Amino acid sequence: MSTFAVIIERAEDGAFGAWSPGLPGCVALGDTEEETLREMHETVRGHLAVLRERGEAVPEPSTVAATTLTAA
Repeated sequence: MSTFAVIIERAEDGAFGAWSPGLPGCVALGDTEEETLREMHETVRGHLAVLRERGEAVPEPSTVAATTLTAA
């Protein structure tokens, strides 16, 4: 089992987009952070399943941790 970092960003229209530094091209969209994260989870699972079906290597996660910082 691999753990991939996921970045969630707010779009100008208020919706959200997610991507993973360890899985280029693997993205998801949603109206809320929770929906976006659920969609991203399904996208990552599907992406990894396709790689395995094709006999391609599953990449090792490149990001080991993520957090948020508040700047004053």
